[in-house]
Amino acid sequence: MKLYTYFRSSASYRLRIALNLKGIAYDSIPVHLLRNGGEQLLPAYRDINPAALVPSLDDDGTILTQSLAIMEYLDETHPDTPLLPPDAPGRARVRALAMLIAGDTHPLTNLRVLKYIKRELGLSEEVKLEWYRHWMREGLASVEALLARETGHGVFCHGDAATIADCCLAPLVYNAERFEIDMAPYPHVVRIVAHCNSLPAFIAAHPSRQVDAE
Repeated sequence: MKLYTYFRSSASYRLRIALNLKGIAYDSIPVHLLRNGGEQLLPAYRDINPAALVPSLDDDGTILTQSLAIMEYLDETHPDTPLLPPDAPGRARVRALAMLIAGDTHPLTNLRVLKYIKRELGLSEEVKLEWYRHWMREGLASVEALLARETGHGVFCHGDAATIADCCLAPLVYNAERFEIDMAPYPHVVRIVAHCNSLPAFIAAHPSRQVDAE
């Protein structure tokens, strides 16, 4: 497999975790999102992913995009170490947590949104950072509330096995800490991610461990 990735990309990070959890070997092909105006915008990469986003996964010529869709594909094609629970309510809960992060929170804090806020709307760096931190706090608060309200979580977001929800949560917290967001209001999130980050699959996927880390 070939993974088109960027070391700080949340979506790439979550997919690296999933691949590691399943023990699937892959070759990393860095796509720098800032260099030369963004390598993801070049025609060569748009041929791979017309949306000009990372990650993309090439599985023997089958090109896959969108991290959540790819993780479910990996679960179907490599069923060992499943990333979704065996029961329908559990799968729905895990998908809801993952979508809350990947579908509701991440798009508002994505690099292309932040660039648009600053360059096209002419807003200041301070306003851009406040936008980012506001939506990150909103997302973290929603995840924390779900984890606190429901009884499905164990050492992970759902029970005692890592799922796609944990693959999404660890990158979210990485970014929150990188932008100096106070994590004290989110104790369930902090506890779960601390456990995740002690595991080899998560450690190896960390942005600092990637070939293109700067």
